[in-house]
Amino acid sequence: MDEAILHFFNQMPAALPLYEQFERRIFAELEGVTVKVQKTQIAFVNRHLFACVSFARVRKKKDCPNPYLVITFGLDRKVESPRIDVATEPYPNRWTHHLLISKAEEIDGELIAWVKEAAAFAAYK
Repeated sequence: MDEAILHFFNQMPAALPLYEQFERRIFAELEGVTVKVQKTQIAFVNRHLFACVSFARVRKKKDCPNPYLVITFGLDRKVESPRIDVATEPYPNRWTHHLLISKAEEIDGELIAWVKEAAAFAAYK
């Protein structure tokens, strides 16, 4: 595991296994992906950033389980799902979605399908 990733999880070490599972799924399902560790997020990039993980506040603190990760991805459409905590349209036909996960089971086919769609969208921007 990259030292920068380990450092990122100093603030919430119990969330590291969630990240590791998410990263494994991304690398298993997508080619040409690189990871960029930044101060507030870990970005997944092909030609452009298509998804990231963070500890962004998408719910009130009292409603955030421990541990948790926020998965963010961008699409050309708004996903209508109760799983999505926040969806915004910063530019016409560019939707940013944030969803909070706290269990390994939430890294499922539906989530990975959205991330794969985001990777395809980012690759053709």
